[in-house]
Amino acid sequence: MGFFERYLSLWVAICIVVGVAAGSLAPDAFAAIASLEVAHVNLVVAVLIWLMIYPIMIQVDFSALKDVGKKPKGLALTLMINWLIKPFSMALLGWLFFKGIFAPWVDPQTATEYIAGMILLGVAPCTAMVFIWSQLTKGDANYTLVQVSVNDVIMIFAFAPLAGLLLGVSDITVPWDTLMLSVVLYVILPLVAGYVTRKSLLKKGPAAVERVVNWFKPFSMIGLLATLVLLFSFQATTILEKPQSIVLIAIPLLIQTYGIFAIAYWLAKRMKLPHNVAAPACMIGTSNFFELAVAVAISLFGLHSGAALATVVGVLVEVPVMLSLVWFANRTRHWFD
Repeated sequence: MGFFERYLSLWVAICIVVGVAAGSLAPDAFAAIASLEVAHVNLVVAVLIWLMIYPIMIQVDFSALKDVGKKPKGLALTLMINWLIKPFSMALLGWLFFKGIFAPWVDPQTATEYIAGMILLGVAPCTAMVFIWSQLTKGDANYTLVQVSVNDVIMIFAFAPLAGLLLGVSDITVPWDTLMLSVVLYVILPLVAGYVTRKSLLKKGPAAVERVVNWFKPFSMIGLLATLVLLFSFQATTILEKPQSIVLIAIPLLIQTYGIFAIAYWLAKRMKLPHNVAAPACMIGTSNFFELAVAVAISLFGLHSGAALATVVGVLVEVPVMLSLVWFANRTRHWFD
């Protein structure tokens, strides 16, 4: 794990402080940035999100799809967790906490937006960080690539319908045109661009792909951190007036993450998967493609929305939680012998 990934939670915390301070000191400047929209898509944030997503998509190897039939049980576990369990459990937890347990402390409109943000996290399976979690658990790198590639292909077709279904069930009006635009802008186009780039680079050899991805890494980091600063600057008033909001959002997210991992790990053991397949499969089902969730939350509900804040809190809690799960997976490797 690189220096940036290892201390991602620290960078997010710094971005919170910088963003809130900047939003409080220069509200007019950030209001001007927030107004730069086309079809509810903020242009500045769109550019930053692309900086994050594009290098990820270059790493997706569609040639790995030919190996889908190998070790089908691991792939079946990943798909079941990602598309049949996780989105619905996230929606249920959001409803339970923000329409029930936390209702006295959160107004109904804000509660609805928090639930929406959690749902968007739940329907966006992780892509980039999975390779790190797989490496740290000594997972099968090629099989992890197959799992990620299949999930990305499914996401093209399933993300919008599933998000729309769950948002609708949660009594949230779904602007379908904006949702579909977000899928095209943040999933399909980056995936196509990544495929074209990768195909072109492979003519020079696999090392060329690695060089380009490494060259983009600093820009991806800048994109992520700049996006977080912007989001927290737009949320500065809310955070200063209601700092408990971050804690309230983090609680169901923590329960969801540990709960999904427990279900997936138990199923993996029952299915008698080898550890180098089981661990990455569980990590993919547990973590989120937060770059996509943040982008869609902004497009659907706005930069100042509770949905955007919820997705950003997801970034804050994910890395330390996933590192704890990596530790647990490594400590329990003998369970799968």
